[in-house]
Amino acid sequence: MGLLGSFLKPNLFRSSAVIGIADDAIRLALGASEDAHPNEYMGQLRGQDARTLGLDRDGTVITDVLLAPGTKTSPTSAEFKPTYMPNDLSGVGSVHSHPNGVLRPSDADLATFGRGQVHIIVGAPYGRADWQAFDREGRPIDLDVLDVEVPDEQFFDFTQADIDGELR
Repeated sequence: MGLLGSFLKPNLFRSSAVIGIADDAIRLALGASEDAHPNEYMGQLRGQDARTLGLDRDGTVITDVLLAPGTKTSPTSAEFKPTYMPNDLSGVGSVHSHPNGVLRPSDADLATFGRGQVHIIVGAPYGRADWQAFDREGRPIDLDVLDVEVPDEQFFDFTQADIDGELR
């Protein structure tokens, strides 16, 4: 199996169920939301197979929160162009903040929840309990915070020669 194939294979066969969020990922979402206050924050959630993180169970763990490039924010909204986000198999949903502290989706939020499986709303004052996860229909779901060590991703740790070799 080549370099690109080995990068993609774990994502192709992982369980589709999101079983939790890494402690570091929720801390990042809370901190980024607080930093953006009084404006909304918006990001994309990415996950990894639970077994690659040392867990003895099937499923996906949210491990990364990516800033959505080109996001326009105000105290009442955040919007971005989905075409600006990385198009990879590890995306599992979105996260955004409600500076007013309300932890339920608005009609505008629900309109964006169709992409991905899990959508997290973070609210002021951005403490450890000031967030709620939702499914794509906007129903609250429980999401365990998991103490897992997430390895540094080396996505761009290859050369043009490696790519050329894959294409042969």
